[in-house]
Amino acid sequence: MKTALRQFTLLALLALAVPVAHAERADRSKPVNIAADRVTVDDKNKIHIFEGKVVLTQGTLTIRSDKLVVSQDVEGYQRGVATGGEGGLAHFRQKREGRNEWVEGEGERIEHDAKSELSQFFQRAKVRSGTDEVRGQYIQFNGLTETYVVTNGPNATTVPSQQGRVQVTIQPKKKDGDGAN
Repeated sequence: MKTALRQFTLLALLALAVPVAHAERADRSKPVNIAADRVTVDDKNKIHIFEGKVVLTQGTLTIRSDKLVVSQDVEGYQRGVATGGEGGLAHFRQKREGRNEWVEGEGERIEHDAKSELSQFFQRAKVRSGTDEVRGQYIQFNGLTETYVVTNGPNATTVPSQQGRVQVTIQPKKKDGDGAN
């Protein structure tokens, strides 16, 4: 059971790593370490539940939440849901491949489906890549097409409101020979 748990957890946690196209590739070959107050394993249904100040690390990847639920379908694809954490938000952080930049994200709930390579951030969602940032109540990142959808309502809906508008900050990029950022 220990080997099956480790193998399943490793695959599942790799799937949970937010699939930003340029995430550190070397992370995939690093060991996964999980600290939690409790783990519940349901081998029959292929579900693992980590609870209590959950910290997952693998290379440069770190996921922090109060609860992490990992499930596997009959084809072997994993789906992960991280909820809660500091300030009620689940957090992730990972270094980008070949750059001295980090991708960081947070939301009250973060879901990742390895089969579709779709990551979703719900409620108070924020994703920062380098110095660029998007905020909204819902963020969806498609790892296959490398596209984002950001809305001010849950589940990709929009709610008429000046207060809950989507916010995007794009920093100017430094050009060769240009002293500006």
